[in-house]
Amino acid sequence: MALSTEFTELFGVEHPIALAPMGGSAGGALTAAVSRGGGLGLLGSGNGDPDWLARELPVLAAESAGKPWGIGFLTWAIDEAVVAWALELRPAAMMLSFGDPGRFTERVHDSGTALILQVTDLEEARRAVDLGADVIVAQGTEAGGHGARHGRSTLPFVPVVVDLVAPVPVLAAGGIADGRGVAAALALGAAGAVLGTRFQATAEALVDPATAKAIIEGRGEDTERNRVLDIARDSPWPARYTARTLAHPFLDAWRDREDELAADPNARQAYRDAVAQGTIPALPQWAGEAIDLIDDLPSAADLVAALAARAEAALARVAGH
Repeated sequence: MALSTEFTELFGVEHPIALAPMGGSAGGALTAAVSRGGGLGLLGSGNGDPDWLARELPVLAAESAGKPWGIGFLTWAIDEAVVAWALELRPAAMMLSFGDPGRFTERVHDSGTALILQVTDLEEARRAVDLGADVIVAQGTEAGGHGARHGRSTLPFVPVVVDLVAPVPVLAAGGIADGRGVAAALALGAAGAVLGTRFQATAEALVDPATAKAIIEGRGEDTERNRVLDIARDSPWPARYTARTLAHPFLDAWRDREDELAADPNARQAYRDAVAQGTIPALPQWAGEAIDLIDDLPSAADLVAALAARAEAALARVAGH
């Protein structure tokens, strides 16, 4: 069966699969590969760093083969100028995550670019509808990287959002790493799935080889949501968002002591010193709970097709075909 949904029809893509716009790691090559594979690649531009974008956008333009692609931003970290500049690139979609996107949405609508808003609770979902989102991403707490400190798991959260925001199409995110997860998202009423950690373990991802290896070898129980590493790095992420990462020695030392760490400049300097000495990773290793399902490092374009094929097979099996 063909996995045609409101999402695939809206963007003219073959498969109901999107790349999570992971800041820094979803670069031009990875975004282009996902789009070439029949999904929707979303460039992970984070705070809109101009030097990073200047490096990655030409790669995306050269390798996307004319397929639709989008760009994602951290809502709390950008301003109107970044959004205006990005819209001049004519992306098929702009995805805004984490924070109130209200000051940007009219400009996105006026440009003709599809507006994708990621939500982590029902209040945000209602707000996304009011702002005219073309697509809503419902992110569960199983997701790697940042998410709501007091969020909900993907399985119960997605169908509630689907019912609440109908007829706006919803994409499921969080803990999806194979075709069965994509099939499950569709069964929950979503129009597709957003995958992050699975695409970090691909040939095109901008991650340190040690991080890709750690994801392949890791287990879901090795991941943990925390703010310790953001505090240690003096990261400006708002306190309402925690990050799911793999185990880390600094996390072991400061678990459940966030306030104490925030008040201790010497400890944060010790973190920076350890990074400089190479005794701890330069960046936290963001990873979702589904890493047990990741055991290879394929091309992202091939991976999209494989995910779709396994999703189709899973749905056909349930249907008795």
